[in-house]
Amino acid sequence: MKAVKSLVIIGAIVLIFGIIFHLQGHSVIGPQSSFMYSNPDWVTYGIEISIVGIIIIGSGIGIKIIKRN
Repeated sequence: MKAVKSLVIIGAIVLIFGIIFHLQGHSVIGPQSSFMYSNPDWVTYGIEISIVGIIIIGSGIGIKIIKRN
């Protein structure tokens, strides 16, 4: 069960970072001196990182469901 909790926590952290990167690419948050600020590449990277975070969270939840049965 510790591994499942760890996967969900890691996935949530990755998801949060992806959202932050996405918002920096859209010039919503972050310092204007950042290389990510207003950079369309980071909009895409943020979405991709968020998807990876969702997959990690889903894996953790899936493992938990499988172990119950």
